[in-house]
Amino acid sequence: MTIATSTLSQTKTSPFQASNPQRYQRRLWVNRFNLTMSWLCMAFGLFWLIWILYTLFSEGLSGLNMAVFTQDTPAPNMEGGLRNALLGSLMLTVSGLFIGTPIGILCGIFLAEFGRQSKIASVIRFINDILLSAPSIVIGLFVFELIVAQQGHFSGWAGSVALSLLVIPVVVRTTENMLALVPNSLREAAYALGTPKWRLVTMVTLKAAKAGVMTGVLLAFARIAGETAPLLFTALNNNFFSTDMNAPIANLPNVIFQFAMSPYENWRSLAWTAALIITLTVLFINILARWLSSKSH
Repeated sequence: MTIATSTLSQTKTSPFQASNPQRYQRRLWVNRFNLTMSWLCMAFGLFWLIWILYTLFSEGLSGLNMAVFTQDTPAPNMEGGLRNALLGSLMLTVSGLFIGTPIGILCGIFLAEFGRQSKIASVIRFINDILLSAPSIVIGLFVFELIVAQQGHFSGWAGSVALSLLVIPVVVRTTENMLALVPNSLREAAYALGTPKWRLVTMVTLKAAKAGVMTGVLLAFARIAGETAPLLFTALNNNFFSTDMNAPIANLPNVIFQFAMSPYENWRSLAWTAALIITLTVLFINILARWLSSKSH
């Protein structure tokens, strides 16, 4: 019993603690302080997140009914819903994904499989990082000058182009990272069988990383689902039901922007409901992306 007790005391006391007790105590308190601050910062962030979610659910659930999905945005103090805005947002985000996703995947394939350490790959990565952190309002202004000002009118296609410019850097970064995780042994085995480079990329590496690439696409969709600034300069808004992408088209972010600041109670209620719908959509997409990411490992 005495031997066991002495052995336990030796394992609890490190050589550093025995030789430098004052420094050990100082490091111990610094460690406790850092851990405490980390917990406090986490609690601070969670407090505001929970408050935001609570406010969204308490204000948005009251206006969530079938009329939201079957009626268009109403006039002041009239009954209505968000059908045109929901359809417009779906059309804008899906078309933005269709434009941006192929470009992003092809660029990511080039960086991971063909360019690698070349100078042009380094330039592309640098530009992609800038585009990844660029304010969305700047992208909206750029597309306004590029398309809207030239056409002389706002349009859904201009909004889709603006959203695609937000999709591309996310997909490029995710695709390159996922392809870089594919073991080189798979590439060497394919080369040993005489597989050409293009078939190696399409049938081996891209297929092995498809779950990660899909995760990047879903994250890009979540990134653009609630963007308002680019659409203010491009798609603008439309209070009526329309599927014409060559004209201004309704969308949820701009409906929230317009209705939330109005003095009409029915508009403010619809703004909270629209904000709740966007939040739940983004939350679902992020959960789906996390699930796909876990399946890829």
